[in-house]
Amino acid sequence: MSADRTGRDLRLGIDTSTDVRVGLADDTGVLASRAVTNTRAHAEQLMPLVTATLAGAGRRLADIGLIVVGVGPGPFTGLRVGVVTAQTLGLALGVPVRGVCSLDAVAAGHAAEGEFLAVSDARRREVYWARYAADGRRLEGPAVSPASELPDLPVIGPGAHLAGGEASGLDGGVLAFTGPRLPEAGLSPLYLRRPDAEVPTTRKSTLLQPRLARLDRS
Repeated sequence: MSADRTGRDLRLGIDTSTDVRVGLADDTGVLASRAVTNTRAHAEQLMPLVTATLAGAGRRLADIGLIVVGVGPGPFTGLRVGVVTAQTLGLALGVPVRGVCSLDAVAAGHAAEGEFLAVSDARRREVYWARYAADGRRLEGPAVSPASELPDLPVIGPGAHLAGGEASGLDGGVLAFTGPRLPEAGLSPLYLRRPDAEVPTTRKSTLLQPRLARLDRS
């Protein structure tokens, strides 16, 4: 998929599974990549970063023919910001939005001689991970587990330092360039576990509960 029905071949890549990553690509390759390495400012930083990336490449929103968004795995709030922004832009521009596993995009930018793991920080002393063949095909995962329980393979990605490797972030430009040929993951964020904050499903009564037994008055 190189261009939408309007003939626009510019692709926008968006990922907020860790920090904020944006990139541009076309059929010839990566055109631009930018990042804001703040894991708690997705909502504030994403659209300004998209605007700056387009301006730096001398392109406009109207040039975009496809949006590729990483759907995780990752934390609840960050993923939601990226996916909703991508869907909103797609609707406003009238272009398709393709969701892909963020770890697949990490693996796509890695040259390997054998199997390896792509890893990101899941917090709580755990990591999100997936296993890949040397050519970048996903063989297992994504999953979440303690770093100490990972398969004994080389590790890459933004959480690699937690498993004895060297951390490397997702490249937004690589996401935009390889997105059309990565497996489609839909547009539902991959949380893999429940969010830290949840809405209670039952209400606790503040009324005094009745006694289970009556005192003997005799």
